[in-house]
Amino acid sequence: MAGHGTEEHPHGADRLCDAGDRVYSRAVRRGRVPRRDAEPVPCLLELALLHPDPDDMDWLVPTSPQEVMTRLLRGVYDEVSASQRRVGSAVAAFEWYTGLGSQQQTSGAEGTAIRVLDGASRIQAALDEATEACRTQVLTVQPGGIRPEHELTEGLHRALALRGRGVRMRDLYTHVARHGQGLLNYLELMGESVEARTLDEVIDRLILFDCTVAFVPANSDRTMALELRHPGLVHYLVTVFERLWRLAIPLTASLPDTGIEGISHREQSIAALLAEGHQDAVIAERLGISVRTCRAHIARLSETLGAASRTQLGVRIAQVGLDDPSRSRDAGSSPTPFNLPDQGSPTVL
Repeated sequence: MAGHGTEEHPHGADRLCDAGDRVYSRAVRRGRVPRRDAEPVPCLLELALLHPDPDDMDWLVPTSPQEVMTRLLRGVYDEVSASQRRVGSAVAAFEWYTGLGSQQQTSGAEGTAIRVLDGASRIQAALDEATEACRTQVLTVQPGGIRPEHELTEGLHRALALRGRGVRMRDLYTHVARHGQGLLNYLELMGESVEARTLDEVIDRLILFDCTVAFVPANSDRTMALELRHPGLVHYLVTVFERLWRLAIPLTASLPDTGIEGISHREQSIAALLAEGHQDAVIAERLGISVRTCRAHIARLSETLGAASRTQLGVRIAQVGLDDPSRSRDAGSSPTPFNLPDQGSPTVL
């Protein structure tokens, strides 16, 4: 019988192997079988489907099918009961974990304080929801140059809804946006509910509702956004906005004169960025103008300052104080003519 243990018959009484099925069936039909018939299938003895005949130990008699079935059903019932207990334990445990998650949400934990919005439809839906809940003020930063008509129209329904509830709005733009007729029409429509100011350059797009929820871009093409409700993050962004707001110039006021004859305010901003070593494309992006327009201004700067190269232009910018706009403003409002000594033409790097 060696080598014929249950290792070769990995089954229970509910699914006998073919050899075991033949021997047990014969035993049930005849009432008993010779012990030698069961030697190839020791699983029948191990599963207690056959047992020795008390009257003749050379024979084996079958356990009645009814008794086997009762035993099997009892085992199945025990397995089901154990599974139900495991399921109950798992449900109880995860209900407890779910409760912890609810507590975090109500306490403003970070897991729910930062939400990624993927796609224009989700972003617009979240903005509509925040607009509906807003009751006091909206702060926005709008980078880039002249606002396209479709962008202004896109958010007009939200702006009108806010105005209808008496919500105050403050918007920051770049100086270039002053030249967009669409923005001027929008501000005229909104009346006193919107106040706008401009800067040479601003941070990336930002929308703040009631100083409780903020929206910022999550990628460069703005197809994804972050909805921020963490109090610390929102407070930080509000502080950034307020500091920029104090530096900005009301849209209804004229831009200050540079104090330097022939140099516009925009060219002064370009000169300061050139002095910092930025490339044309970076300067254009930061000021909200096209690269072509930026280069046209640089050409006029070179002509006005009498610079024959970009390196010489940098020298002349520093000489007249355009590398630090505050210096030229402090010099007074009288236009300063250019009577710079000829410095020669430095070697172009």
